[in-house]
Amino acid sequence: MNRPAFTLGVEEEYLLVDRESRDLVAEPPADLMPTLSEAIGMQVSPEFLKSQVEIGTSVCATPAEVRQELKRLRGAVADVVSGYGYGFIAASTHPFARWTEQHHTQKARYDQIARDLAAAVRRMVICGMHIHCGIEDDDLRIDLMNQVTYFLPHMLALSASSPYWQGEDTGMASYRLTVFDALPRTGIPDSFDSWQEYQRVVSRLTDVGAIEDASKIWWDIRPSVRWPTLEARVADVCTRMEDAVALSALYQCLLSMLFTLREKNQRWRVYPRVLTEENRWRAQRYGATRDLADFGKGTMVPMGDLADELVGLLKEEASQLGCIEELLHVPQIARRGTSSQAQRQAYEEARAAGADHDEALRMVVDYLIDATMYEVKS
Repeated sequence: MNRPAFTLGVEEEYLLVDRESRDLVAEPPADLMPTLSEAIGMQVSPEFLKSQVEIGTSVCATPAEVRQELKRLRGAVADVVSGYGYGFIAASTHPFARWTEQHHTQKARYDQIARDLAAAVRRMVICGMHIHCGIEDDDLRIDLMNQVTYFLPHMLALSASSPYWQGEDTGMASYRLTVFDALPRTGIPDSFDSWQEYQRVVSRLTDVGAIEDASKIWWDIRPSVRWPTLEARVADVCTRMEDAVALSALYQCLLSMLFTLREKNQRWRVYPRVLTEENRWRAQRYGATRDLADFGKGTMVPMGDLADELVGLLKEEASQLGCIEELLHVPQIARRGTSSQAQRQAYEEARAAGADHDEALRMVVDYLIDATMYEVKS
């Protein structure tokens, strides 16, 4: 079998905020999206809520190209929205916005989703990051999906950026998935023996009228409906651009490593879904601050040690793919902390300086605006 391209594409969803109130922009002016499209083209699009926008990189060969694309796209969004008195944040929840005050985008697909999913989808004031990796062969895409699913909790832990919800500290590192899991067809997928078996499951759902097509399947990882890619959807939006680049390198290297094992007639063990879901929960709750279960060793391992182990496991693949620098950033995330930790630190520093609760949350928004653009301006 020919080696897959392992090309990359990254989609990030952002929240639009008013620079004065720091609240979400529930009703942006009608010309905002056309102005963004004029500046960025097809790489920007509306999302379910009017207070959201989504960008998507072009097809990238390396994480270094992902960096160039994200830097350009984040910068372009900032340039446009600043003209309206807005900023934007790369975070999976807003510190204090109310979901009841948001409005969904008027679009046929979104109108139907709003009708079908009722309050469960109206609460979706959340953003995610989706990483696509090019794998042309259908059966190989399913085989690698089964194996790489083990590492999805690690990606979630390293990306956690949603500790606050409607003005309260949830105690979670990634509250986004707590909200998202209210929708059907989410979470860790089952393992499939082949592309045909996966297609049979999709056909069962479409034949009975439960869904129109596979785009209504929102698992943490799935074969892309539009492209020959395997789409990892578990991650929160990374506030720091370099963290997003590192996660794209991690995902690319993991899939490359699994293909290399396959060429040697080896494979990563596929664990029962209940075990992966346990690690997923721990990643939601603690992010990078605690440990995940290593089911091979039969023990809990701190996230920092797991990050170091991943680098050791993947260094050869990273060398071949030309992304050593980006992969080496992964342990730095674990040591420095994710956006969730930084947001809480910003809040505590504001309170220590005399701010009340509401003012401190507004200062968290200020931190997020600045951190979203930190590497973009450098």
